[in-house]
Amino acid sequence: MLTITLLGTAATMPLPDRALTAAVAECGGHSLLFDCGEGTQTAARRAGVNLMKMDAVCLTHYHGDHIFGLPGLLQTLGCQGRTRPLALYGPKGLGEVWAALRVLTGPLPYPVYAEVLDAPAALCEKFGGWPQSAKLTPVPTRHRVVSQGYRLDLPRAGRFLPEQARALGVPVKQWKTLQHGESITLDGGRVIQPEAVLGPARQGLSFVFSGDTAPCPALEKAAAGADLLLCDSTYALPEQAAQAKQYGHSTFGQSAALAAKAGAKRLWLVHYSPMITDPEEELAQAQSLFPAAECGYDGKSITLQYEEAEE
Repeated sequence: MLTITLLGTAATMPLPDRALTAAVAECGGHSLLFDCGEGTQTAARRAGVNLMKMDAVCLTHYHGDHIFGLPGLLQTLGCQGRTRPLALYGPKGLGEVWAALRVLTGPLPYPVYAEVLDAPAALCEKFGGWPQSAKLTPVPTRHRVVSQGYRLDLPRAGRFLPEQARALGVPVKQWKTLQHGESITLDGGRVIQPEAVLGPARQGLSFVFSGDTAPCPALEKAAAGADLLLCDSTYALPEQAAQAKQYGHSTFGQSAALAAKAGAKRLWLVHYSPMITDPEEELAQAQSLFPAAECGYDGKSITLQYEEAEE
């Protein structure tokens, strides 16, 4: 299962009930933080999210409302005794940004590895603890500066077929190894691949975080079939489309239309302009285009489950 929690839904400036942009994805005691706007730490505390579990911070771009919470968070992790390395991902320009952040944080008792993420990352290989084949993919987006969103996939292997394992002579004590996606070598040197004892792959889980963006084909493609899409919805009204385009953002209706075209299962509207006092007032127009649209709010959380129970 995969738990997504919104920590900040404001754009430009924090409000009393809205921290600046941040969301966290948790799975099996590990997590990824997406952006880190001002107020992320207090929002995490209110939501009961433990940011010490983070393996990586995934930045969409380097505007202040998406990164100004990071120096304080990195210092807090050090004060809490973190020694485990932390990855810092982002688009082009990360090296210069991290150099500035490092000056602000001062010495840290754990290493931070800043990496421009321009290709899919296998999370289990990088950090351990994630499901086999879990993958984080950067998605180029359309903003005023270089920016990217992210798609997180948790694929699900086919059901284990014990009759196949027995027929191949696999000892019961080695079944779990195959179930976890690893090959085994039997006495005599015969190698058994997981595919030999697994049925067809089953439906996995997927989550997409857009960051700041105008509607664009790359994001629509990335959101295809996603269990949850968190999408820039800076402007509420259709008549604000020209303003949204000028600043590289989306309206409620544009985000809803994109989710519908992509065949996403759920859409949470996020990144509200300070002009939006009550997002729910304009939700109906988004739902007219995509009925599964919802307004995001700080602390909103969902646990995505596989469509069929494990056996």
